[in-house]
Amino acid sequence: MVARASLAETVGVVAGIVVPLVARGLIVRRPRMTALQQRLDVDARAVRRLQRLRRRYGPGPLRLRIPGRSMAVVLDAGDARRVLEESPVPFSPATREKTAALRHFQPHAVLITDPPQRPGRRALNERVLEPGRCHHLGEHFARVAGEEVDALLADAGEGAVVGHSELVPAYWRTVRRVVLGDGARDDTLVTDLLRSLRQDANWAYFKPRRDRVRARFDAELARHLARAEPRSLATLLPSDEVARGQVPHWLFAFDAAAIALVRATALLAAHPAELAAVQREADGGEREDGVPQHARAAVLEALRLWPTTPAVLREASEATRWATGTLPAGTSFFTYAPFLHRDDERLASANSYDPSLWFGRPAVGNWPFVPFSAGPAGCPGRELVLLVTGEFLSRLVAARGLEPVAVAGVREGAVLPGTLDPFRLRVRLTAPRTAPLAAV
Repeated sequence: MVARASLAETVGVVAGIVVPLVARGLIVRRPRMTALQQRLDVDARAVRRLQRLRRRYGPGPLRLRIPGRSMAVVLDAGDARRVLEESPVPFSPATREKTAALRHFQPHAVLITDPPQRPGRRALNERVLEPGRCHHLGEHFARVAGEEVDALLADAGEGAVVGHSELVPAYWRTVRRVVLGDGARDDTLVTDLLRSLRQDANWAYFKPRRDRVRARFDAELARHLARAEPRSLATLLPSDEVARGQVPHWLFAFDAAAIALVRATALLAAHPAELAAVQREADGGEREDGVPQHARAAVLEALRLWPTTPAVLREASEATRWATGTLPAGTSFFTYAPFLHRDDERLASANSYDPSLWFGRPAVGNWPFVPFSAGPAGCPGRELVLLVTGEFLSRLVAARGLEPVAVAGVREGAVLPGTLDPFRLRVRLTAPRTAPLAAV
């Protein structure tokens, strides 16, 4: 029989894990709440809570006592792998909560698509995003990232301090050029409208959809897509509404990468040896499949240590059998990514910066690390996001050295905090470096 948590333990999971995630913002982070949760180290506490439950009940899915719902917490990496690899049937990513949230800004998203339409939409995403390999426009996208880093640094003298407020706008200029073309570089309106809709999505079904705002966003997005600007993702898209409806999710994914970029910058500033490795790689032009590997590993470590998608949700369309029993159709499975990534009972370097975890492993990802989800419903833009973000980071540290200013517990050799507020991270740019940057 599948183990069932007590009422008190269920309340603990909801109050100690689910409520903080919702309060922080599952779609758009709320800065004040993120800062508060860093002070309380909420995610580290959540990991310890799930470790206690696993020690008491074993590794099988643990059913919670939720009135009117069948919900189970995944406590084992093997079970998490099964849930993700057996998506979308029987483990559908289109859970009721996710569907309610994403419909605010991307009703045609493949993640919430009904099963009959899903294969076609997934195939469309894969044709444009080219998962599993370096994108055929990768050299151009890398050049775009370099140009935007140069623009960011043009007026930043030695000793300038940068953080979220400086890095993210420059990164978004890169993203708009990659997705929509150079003509969208300075169109902050399109991404501001999307952010407004995503803030609504934080409330899922508790907030009515704002059709006028979405219509305005759709019109602004359509204007850019209609140009089908060469050497952008827009030029690879068909012109129908469903195809255009995939773009908001791509922008959403890049927003998560922007948070990872800020954290990766802070990690490198606090770890001089790793910073030097990224700089040597940039100076020597050492790349694998067009991607700077040390910079890529820094981004992946930021995503492992502080997942931007901490709640991985699936809903079973049929009854599922487990080693301890059967769970009914309609059961929601909750995988807490920080638990998989920061489980110090299973991983020696769980709470330290360890980019070596990402070298010499399959490109699909390393279990139990799922920074881009995994399986058939995993992010098809993984390689593209890592290319753009890794190149941005590589060009930044190739041009300047970094020193930590405000990195909130991110220190070499220290146990890294479970929750890290990206909005307050700051690094100091040191003198411009003279080593030549190899051409891409």
